[in-house]
Amino acid sequence: MSDTKDTDDKSTSMAPKKTLTLSRRTVEQGTVKQSFSHGRTKAVVVETKKSRKHGDGSPLESVQSTQTAQLQKSIADSLKPRRDAAPANAPREQRRPAPGGMVLRTLSQDEIEARQAALAEAIAREAEARKRAEEEAKRRAEEEARRKVEEEERAKREAEEAAARAVEEARLKAEEEARAKAAPAEAAPPKPAEPAVAKAPVADKKPAPAGAPRPVAEVAPRGKIAGDDDEENPRGKLLAAKKARVPAPAPVKKAGEDDRRKGRLTISAALSDDEGERSRSLAALKRKREKERRGQQSGPREKVLREVVLPEAITIQELANRMAERAVDVIRLLMKQGQMLKINDVIDADTAELIATEMGHTVKRVSEADVEEGLFDAPDVVADTQPRPPVVTIMGHVDHGKTSLLDALRHANVVAGEAGGITQHIGAYQVEQNGQKITFIDTPGHAAFSAMRARGAKVTDIVILVVAADDGVMPQTVEAISHAKAAGVPIIVAINKIDKPDANPERVRTELLRHEIQVESMGGDTLEVEVSAKAKTNLDKLLEMILLQSEVLELRANPDRAAEGIVIEAKLDKGRGPVATVLVDRGTLKVGDIVVAGSEWGRVRALLDDHGANVNTAGPAMPVEVLGFQGTPDAGDRVAVVENEARAREITEYRVRQKRENVAKRASGSRGSLEQMMSKLQTAGKKEFPLVVKTDVQGSLEAIVASLEKLGNEEVAARVIHGGVGGVTESDVTLASASDAAIIGFNVRANKQARDAADRDGIEIRYYNIIYNLVDDVKAAMSGMLTPERRETFLGNAEILEVFNISKVGKVAGCRVTEGMVERGASVRLIRDNVVIHEGKLGTLKRFKDDVKEVHAGQECGMNFEAYQDMRAGDVIECFRVEEIARTL
Repeated sequence: MSDTKDTDDKSTSMAPKKTLTLSRRTVEQGTVKQSFSHGRTKAVVVETKKSRKHGDGSPLESVQSTQTAQLQKSIADSLKPRRDAAPANAPREQRRPAPGGMVLRTLSQDEIEARQAALAEAIAREAEARKRAEEEAKRRAEEEARRKVEEEERAKREAEEAAARAVEEARLKAEEEARAKAAPAEAAPPKPAEPAVAKAPVADKKPAPAGAPRPVAEVAPRGKIAGDDDEENPRGKLLAAKKARVPAPAPVKKAGEDDRRKGRLTISAALSDDEGERSRSLAALKRKREKERRGQQSGPREKVLREVVLPEAITIQELANRMAERAVDVIRLLMKQGQMLKINDVIDADTAELIATEMGHTVKRVSEADVEEGLFDAPDVVADTQPRPPVVTIMGHVDHGKTSLLDALRHANVVAGEAGGITQHIGAYQVEQNGQKITFIDTPGHAAFSAMRARGAKVTDIVILVVAADDGVMPQTVEAISHAKAAGVPIIVAINKIDKPDANPERVRTELLRHEIQVESMGGDTLEVEVSAKAKTNLDKLLEMILLQSEVLELRANPDRAAEGIVIEAKLDKGRGPVATVLVDRGTLKVGDIVVAGSEWGRVRALLDDHGANVNTAGPAMPVEVLGFQGTPDAGDRVAVVENEARAREITEYRVRQKRENVAKRASGSRGSLEQMMSKLQTAGKKEFPLVVKTDVQGSLEAIVASLEKLGNEEVAARVIHGGVGGVTESDVTLASASDAAIIGFNVRANKQARDAADRDGIEIRYYNIIYNLVDDVKAAMSGMLTPERRETFLGNAEILEVFNISKVGKVAGCRVTEGMVERGASVRLIRDNVVIHEGKLGTLKRFKDDVKEVHAGQECGMNFEAYQDMRAGDVIECFRVEEIARTL
């Protein structure tokens, strides 16, 4: 090998130590010239590889090839179970050069041994895995066979139990039939009934002789093979031992064993009657037998007749429920009467009564108004009543000193807080005199607040009629007298302003006589006191008169009952929500009570007295502000405490429904007589002045709406499309924009969103704090909607003497003015035989050839009419002037 190395220095090495070299070159080199575009060329060195055949190598290569072949043969022999051995005469494996022209090295002895060991280990692992798989399959087969045997045994046991149960049920049924037959013959002792199928003791069971019929209980279950009854047979012995166990014990489930068939539902199990009977409990079987016995013994059920409560309207479903009848029967009865209705349709009380009577029930008719029964009607028991403070209402003409007198009595200054110095709200206060409390109600004296005065007179015990000594009896004084007389309450006359120089109390007493008010100083029974609110004169005497009158009236109330009262005033406060000033009539109002006022209800969250202090209770004749209503109630609504929210909702829903129906009735109305139809047509032709009114309190809204309704005539009228309590909101502006209405705010303001919307839509918002200013402005605005009055002024007459036809001008009448004068541009009438032929304007007026402005009586002139040519001699021309005069309400 050293000779070979010395011979060829360029031989290829096969080992790191160059122990083996090749003497032949297998790669030859050459040069190839490549041509490219644009005349470029390039010389490339190319190597040519030659393949080498077996036998051409060195002796060492032959030895190694022989060793490799032997190794491959040994491996093939070891894998003989998996693949066929190579033929003995197979040629020695050829060695191929590597793709890169390199000759692969042969394996060393250590590598060959390592590969043989790895191959032997893999073969051993494969054999072991195959053995484990066979053992696992065998174990699974055994478990499956054991499970099948257990299932067969369980099925057989269940069949035996079902057969035994059937035998027992047959025996019980036979005993019941025997007892039923033996019942009529009481003298004869009952014989025990033979069971339908004799049940042999399970323990003494023996195989039946050949040909003998088997008992029912011993019928072999499905799938039983021949020889099972032979005790010599091991299988027969096993079955006999299992049948001897009565009852069969439940299979014991091994710990950790999973019952895979539990809960599995098959078609045979679902359709099998035995499965259903087996799942029933003993109580279910007893109920079933009892139901069958009742069905056999009892005939058709007797119909239960009921007393049916019928409201004014009821659905068919509800009617059927109240009668305990089927709704389909009710519908069928209605169909016989010619009415095709559904189950949710509403029928009236008359139809419902007819149906209930037809079905044999009795009827009790009720009204929807029955929900209010017992709300205010419960009278007080005299033994439970206690003295209560009197309720005094101060009434009189505007600016006669009512509020000033009340301020002097309660040492407050309410007048300073009222706009314009006049009262526009109804207020309630309490004053204490000699340990006794007196409740005062202050009412406005303005003409617009007539409803407030009437409401104050209704809730009061005593009316103080304030009359100024310098003014005497005025229109609102007379109205206050009328309200007091209508309410039937006593009157105390307070002659105020006696400190003025021109005061004349005697004049007041004399004027009161005209209205049937006779004071004590003049021999009557009406108390009178001369007072001065400014100088605080005789105020104590006035209070004493009030207490004296209350003692005569013997005012009493029961404080230990549910509270009742009346809403004196109501408003919407920004921070507190709806606030109602309530005067408690009887009972005690407490925080937490559920109250109903008109169509609103709520739970009392807080009570405030007339000084703004929180109180927990309010007794009879005590005015308080109530917080907690869901909405703002109307002034004058009666207040009552109910037991729960459900009753409160029921009452308010009924009242809301009634209010809505009343509005709909007023809107639709009936056709009425011919006069009513003509009145409606005349009203339909009216011009309307739409308004949106927002006020601070409910009483002011009521007074403003009443005052605006009085405005107008047969040609124009004010219409309040929306009135509410609270500030002007964006929704009010939207409504006004859609209705082309103006917005009036009385003691309220608009929020920013409302102001921006009003500016955007061009809606005017007018603010007022004095009611008569508001009424005057609306009256002036409505006057502008009136058609101006057309006034005609006579100027003169002219007689046509001759008619001339002038080219480019037309016909011209030659006239003589017989009366008054004729003006150019005035209105004229052409009269022929005392009949007006034409009415129009005078076109030209000439005297001789000159245009003149006017022609007086006795002079002649030429006249031409605008757009009219039919003039004749002898016609009379009447000249007049028309003036339009603005009208006012």
